[in-house]
Amino acid sequence: MITRRELLQVGAAAAGLGLSSVGRVAAQQRLTQDELLKFDSVGNVTLLHITDIHGQLVPVHFREPSINLGVGEARGLPPHLTGTDFLAKFGIPARSAAAYALTAEEFTELAKSYGKIGGLDRAATVIKAVRAERGAGRVLLLDGGDTWQGSLGSNMTRGEDMVACVRLLAPDAMTGHWEFTYGEERVKELIDRLGFPFLALNVRDTEWQEPVFEPYKLFDKGGVKVAVLGQAFPYTPVANPRWMIPNWSFGIREDDVRATVDKVRKDGAELVVLLSHNGFDVDRKLAARVPGLDVILTGHTHDALPEVVKVGKTLLIASGSHGKFVSRLDLDVRGGEVKDFRYKLIPLFADAITPDADMAAAIVKARSPFAQELAREVGRTESLLYRRGNFNGTFDDLICDALLEQRDAEIVLSPGFRWGTSVLPNSPITVEDVHNATAMTYPQVYRMTMTGERLKEILEDVADNLFNPDPYYQQGGDMVRCGGLGYTIDIAAPMGKRFSALTHLKSGKPIEPTKEYVVAGWASVNEGTQGPPVWELVEKYIAAHKTVRVAPNTSVKVIGT
Repeated sequence: MITRRELLQVGAAAAGLGLSSVGRVAAQQRLTQDELLKFDSVGNVTLLHITDIHGQLVPVHFREPSINLGVGEARGLPPHLTGTDFLAKFGIPARSAAAYALTAEEFTELAKSYGKIGGLDRAATVIKAVRAERGAGRVLLLDGGDTWQGSLGSNMTRGEDMVACVRLLAPDAMTGHWEFTYGEERVKELIDRLGFPFLALNVRDTEWQEPVFEPYKLFDKGGVKVAVLGQAFPYTPVANPRWMIPNWSFGIREDDVRATVDKVRKDGAELVVLLSHNGFDVDRKLAARVPGLDVILTGHTHDALPEVVKVGKTLLIASGSHGKFVSRLDLDVRGGEVKDFRYKLIPLFADAITPDADMAAAIVKARSPFAQELAREVGRTESLLYRRGNFNGTFDDLICDALLEQRDAEIVLSPGFRWGTSVLPNSPITVEDVHNATAMTYPQVYRMTMTGERLKEILEDVADNLFNPDPYYQQGGDMVRCGGLGYTIDIAAPMGKRFSALTHLKSGKPIEPTKEYVVAGWASVNEGTQGPPVWELVEKYIAAHKTVRVAPNTSVKVIGT
């Protein structure tokens, strides 16, 4: 059985060489399109999976997290391994191409040699190559959602740029999450133009409790009857504004998943695939509780794993984010069972993969109305700017610094979104970079007073969404980022008792429960929130300082890991 071998072949050649002797040209020579696509096919069905692209049409730098803590039964298990632990678990050589694509280890140095990853034009090349090799009659391409949001272009066109380009990939189905933040009417408009099904068995209308979207779709691939079930993000009305989708209800709806699996099996499905935006740990629990799911293509938590994770007979596939990867899963399906499989997580190294001409032209067209603005330089950074991490990222710290200054606040609360690309040190910060970290439909920066007690309540509530030991109660992204506020968190403690030593950083004094503090923040789910858009204030801050440097964040102490 092949799991990561081909991926490691690409990176192993660089493992023994210090990158001081490995330039960009040498790295490009080792990374070839043929090697990236090399695969010993098996069976009669191929699943291709993309997910969590977040509006990124072109190649990007994206640093994977250095901290990704698991709790409960997931503690210490993939995907909750990072850095050298991740490399050791999957046998990946340090300083290799695979190490660069999959971890934060030596990210800045490796980025100089291996360049950017992703781009829908590179994805199109890979997808077309697999279809040509296997025959389109054996291949299903499935999009796990969070596709239409996360960039200036997607925000300005309300998803139209992404739909226009992704449509050229000809997916067989998709599901969603951040798509819903364009509102019910706009979501329906874009779905009508997709040309392929939008599946979500767990979304109902609030009046009659009837399905809003198709729950599943049956396909005939390689002589196998394949059922693809859609599972949208179950906590959309909690993590995002309820007022944007007032007539739709969500949930994990485990019983509905089970009933739908039973139905499609009775209808003759030989292979059952859940196209999910639940998040990895939720899907791991679901796989253990719902029999009959052969494959779960998981999304939402942005995990990129070079191997399949098996739960009983169910195969879990995690395909990363921001367009960095395409997953390929070949299946040998006979007698209604998966007899064998082979898997490869294909990193889309932009310098190694020839862009697809049709998609490249579509991307230029989609970006052309904003091209000049996207490229406009706002300032420069001396620091690596990144977002991912359980508690903080340097781009988040930059946003917090900007809001502290621009809104004259004592404390800032900034959302722990997982989307947002990276900027290398000693590089320009462009308008595109700012919007890649802030582009959304409810960007207003509020300014208000909160008591110390209320601040602790907010932190406790968000932390429980992240560190509740039951995955079914994990509802959001990473921990809310704090500016001007330090704390100690015990992630193993129960709800309401995780936080201590809350400190007002400017004064060095403890946060007083009854004292009121001036707090700024953005991405409030409350309707009618007033304030300037976050990107406007971040741009003003960078422009005023011209060159920014983000100091290491030492304001958060984590125990109980």
